[in-house]
Amino acid sequence: MSNIEEIVNALEEKISKMLHKLDVLKQSNAKLQEDLNQSRQRIQIQKQEIESWEDKYEALKIAKSMLGSDENKRETKLKINSLIREIDYCIAQLSE
Repeated sequence: MSNIEEIVNALEEKISKMLHKLDVLKQSNAKLQEDLNQSRQRIQIQKQEIESWEDKYEALKIAKSMLGSDENKRETKLKINSLIREIDYCIAQLSE
């Protein structure tokens, strides 16, 4: 009889240890998920910052070429033409 009791006790102990390990792994997984979400948020913020800086850079290039710089003159002319077309389109929409 004692042999069966020892087996049952050993089994209960192993089950208890496994349940404890499961809890530890669940906590670890939750922390990793939280870290992942924070990292994703940081990446999204950094992407927005990069886009903002790229827009500022383009505006600076255009402003520089308008001041008489020969660099990027073609790009500036294209941008101005694009803006004029947009304004013409808006005026046409308003006049309808």
